[in-house]
Amino acid sequence: MREKYQVSIEQRRFFGQNGYLRVADLINEEELAELDRHSMDLACNKIDLSHVDAQHQTDGTTPQEMEDKYFRFIQFHKHLEIHERFLLHARVLDVLEVLIGPDVMAMQSMLFLKPPGQPGQAYHQDSHYIKTAPDTLCGAWIAIDDADEENGCMGFIPGSNHEPIYKDIEQPENTEDFKEGLTEVQGVDNDREILGSAKAGEVVFFHGHLLHRSRRNESKDRFRRAYVCHYANARAYTEWGGGNAEQILVRGRTHLPYTKPKFIDFEPDPVE
Repeated sequence: MREKYQVSIEQRRFFGQNGYLRVADLINEEELAELDRHSMDLACNKIDLSHVDAQHQTDGTTPQEMEDKYFRFIQFHKHLEIHERFLLHARVLDVLEVLIGPDVMAMQSMLFLKPPGQPGQAYHQDSHYIKTAPDTLCGAWIAIDDADEENGCMGFIPGSNHEPIYKDIEQPENTEDFKEGLTEVQGVDNDREILGSAKAGEVVFFHGHLLHRSRRNESKDRFRRAYVCHYANARAYTEWGGGNAEQILVRGRTHLPYTKPKFIDFEPDPVE
């Protein structure tokens, strides 16, 4: 039997107060190397994606074009086994079981490449886009590269997990740093921001209400790749992404409909 990751009382307290938590030792070196290879193969157009409908019509000959073509490789767990496998990563789910569980559903996957020069996303709250009732959304951000200020790491407003979902959103004026076409929460106090730097292999968990952003990758030759997934309590109702019937039950039980993984023979761990 595998050793389950034990979330400490201090980690629970920190997440509850601040809305984010950085955890090491969930992703091992072999897994990180696999994500590293796979993401660069995607970036260099070495993987057959003819079965995937692209949202854009660029040729995708550079990493930035590939990321734009597939809009950050969203929901590729429905197309590629490796994306589903890391969405269902047992030690990541161990932490989520404590933070939002014990019943957990997996809702969204996104692979970010963020090559040099690529802009980030302005201040936003994920629960504005992915709605659940009750609101239990939580992200898990696996760093594939070291992420710091130079290559565009995330920035957080600690404690904003206790704030409401803000309705005052507009297009960002600064499209040098922030991707055009994605909305920005207005009136955020930048002085409250802390940098969410992370080492490759670390996982950053963040609450759906947490105000966060990332700036342009200002480095000359460094990517800022990350595999980011979103989860919620499996007993929460959602109409997002086709409703509960399209979300994967990954821990515990639920009275609501759900789906099963496409590629992996997987049964959710029971509630202890």
